[in-house]
Amino acid sequence: MSEAIYRFRFINIFRHFGTITKHRHEVIRNCFHAGIGWQGLFHDLSKYTPSEFFVGVKYYQGFRSPNEGERDAYGFSKAWMHHKGRNKHHFEYWTDYNPKTKLMSPVKMPTKYVIEMFCDRVAASKIYLKESYTNQSPLSYFENGKKRRIIHPETSALLEELLVMLANKGEKQTFAYIRSLNKKL
Repeated sequence: MSEAIYRFRFINIFRHFGTITKHRHEVIRNCFHAGIGWQGLFHDLSKYTPSEFFVGVKYYQGFRSPNEGERDAYGFSKAWMHHKGRNKHHFEYWTDYNPKTKLMSPVKMPTKYVIEMFCDRVAASKIYLKESYTNQSPLSYFENGKKRRIIHPETSALLEELLVMLANKGEKQTFAYIRSLNKKL
């Protein structure tokens, strides 16, 4: 490996670590506002494991997930497959064979993980969009991928409800509503 590539990757260790840690702290903050603080403390710890972290360093870009860079290179992301299989706040975790159709199908997510997914999406939008973030940003991202997403309809509806509420009413009212959902759990 050339010295320039080595220096670039060495610098990316700190950049990637900083990005995932800043993101994780934002999710933790959101989870506390949502009333699931304990759950938030364990958010995305798998990103610090070698199978995810070093791929993140190699494909670090700073404006999108390194998993997208790995997908560009190989057509898939091993780091993402590792991540989604260990983190229940990703709807992709919630798939199983349907006993009737014998096909992989989405499973309805428990509400506490939908709430964490909401917290995660808000945090990711803030981290990647920086000063161009608005409360509309997470909803726009959700809507952009809606036709390609394989997610249980009730899970999708709840996430969209929360994202629309954020866009229209802001964080304070949305987190208050989410805390009221938690009381019903």
